[in-house]
Amino acid sequence: MSDTMPPYDSFLLVSFGGPEGPDDVIPFLENVLRGKNVPRERMMEVVEHYQHFGGVSPINEQNRQLLAAIKAEFEESGIDLPVYWGNRNWAPYFEHTLRQMRDDGCKRSLAFFTSMFSSYSGCRQYRENIIAAQQAVGEGAPAVEKVRMGFNHPLFIETLAENLRAAAQSIDADLMTTQVLFTAHSIPYSMSDHCDYERQLNEACCLVAEMAGADQWKLVYQSRSGPPQQPWLEPDVCDAITELDDSSPLGSLVVMPIGFVSDHMEVLFDLDEEAAELCKSRGIKMARAATAGVSPKFVSMIRELVQERLSDDPMRRALGDLGPWHDVCPADCCLYTPQRRP
Repeated sequence: MSDTMPPYDSFLLVSFGGPEGPDDVIPFLENVLRGKNVPRERMMEVVEHYQHFGGVSPINEQNRQLLAAIKAEFEESGIDLPVYWGNRNWAPYFEHTLRQMRDDGCKRSLAFFTSMFSSYSGCRQYRENIIAAQQAVGEGAPAVEKVRMGFNHPLFIETLAENLRAAAQSIDADLMTTQVLFTAHSIPYSMSDHCDYERQLNEACCLVAEMAGADQWKLVYQSRSGPPQQPWLEPDVCDAITELDDSSPLGSLVVMPIGFVSDHMEVLFDLDEEAAELCKSRGIKMARAATAGVSPKFVSMIRELVQERLSDDPMRRALGDLGPWHDVCPADCCLYTPQRRP
């Protein structure tokens, strides 16, 4: 740790945010889509998705539970860091949280992003949002440094492997012979071509499938929101189900939202509603695996990532001696530029 920097004195949970009532939905989505080329009619479709669930996204409540679990994990492990929570698109916003941290005397914070895979929207944009919030807070705003992406951390992989096995057992399916679809939020090719999103997703899928004993799996995508003429990552989960079932009747299917750490609205609507209804209409017995949520191993993973940074040796980091499963999030893992790192 540099002699010119103060020690880490706080922890920041960084997340997306979500509406907590019907009146919040449109302002929330306007925040999400500001500056993006998403047709208004598409936004209104998503409004209906939220209103189908009373205008309440589960993400904020899950983050409250995660924050409480992290606090308990830190206390048990002797990590003396107060924990804070800030969102990109809904209260508590980053600016409010950073101002509170400044007023509490925080100078330097470690942040965990509730996005496990590198992309512009899942990593770099959060960094930009935090910088903008620091500028708005002004003098004394705390420095914020993120821990690495945990997409291949053993405890994350173990959590998802256990959830995958539990989902298969719920429909008496054998993972050696049952089709598994891992899903992640689709992003434009113009973004995916310049980040490690697909590589990291495929690595995580391989690790989870191997640990769970799933022999037949495929990575698919969901929740695209751009204009029809803009190419996004494919195949869509429902298109994949249709194609696979047409080729050879599935009988049973397990869907795992590997790209989501909690039950976002996209999980509830795109998988628990649309994909489930499609499977029902085709006579496919479907189970949706749980997200990591606040499972003890996932919470322990966050604590380990924090401890990794608290004890990190800058020279060791510079030499890259971080072990076989480490993948420190480098500055260029999620650049939205023409040059992709090798």
